Amino acid sequence: MYYQQPGYRHLHADRRKHKIRVFGEGKVTAEPDQAKVTLGAVTEDISLEAAQRENAEIISAIKSALNTAGIPDDGIQTINYSIFPQYDYVDGKQEFRGYRVEHMLQITVKDIDSVGMIVDTAVKNGANQVSGIQFSVEDTGAYQQHALSLAVADAYEKAETIAKTLGVTLNPTPLKVSETAVGEGGPIPYQTTAFVKAAATTPIQPGTLEIQSQVTAEFEY
Repeated sequence: MYYQQPGYRHLHADRRKHKIRVFGEGKVTAEPDQAKVTLGAVTEDISLEAAQRENAEIISAIKSALNTAGIPDDGIQTINYSIFPQYDYVDGKQEFRGYRVEHMLQITVKDIDSVGMIVDTAVKNGANQVSGIQFSVEDTGAYQQHALSLAVADAYEKAETIAKTLGVTLNPTPLKVSETAVGEGGPIPYQTTAFVKAAATTPIQPGTLEIQSQVTAEFEY
């Protein structure tokens, strides 16, 4: 039988811990070393066969010219091929106008300085759609690791600031750290007419890329 003396209280130490949850962010900049250019040809004709044939001839001419300019076959990829019937509306009635054929290519350019020349070459050989240019770094591993390290350090500094403000002691070893993937770079749109009207090589400015890493961390105090 359990006996407790009068006035004696059985105490348990309160081991509950408090937590601080913070968000950390790290950023590094990098010079892009490649670009992906999206361009292609759009043709229209009352005859589907004629529209396809014209489109195929243009795409073939573009590929041949790009090969000559130094872009290998594996750097030219079809990313979209579409056929659309076209209609006009006359007096509230739908009238068939013909077919629209779109063939879009993604060109991987390893020489950043030649991006403008590559775009101009494609346009001179029949490309009438240039929908975007995206600069990137081929190997982002080292940059991402550095950004991640900065994000963790940023999270710790924030947690430490909160702890000091509260007047408590922070355990510097986090209970949990979760990474949030963040992309880098982005498409830069250009109007096709800008390329068509340009007398000299179209100036393309790659600038610098910002590679980011984000984490969520929990600390005890």
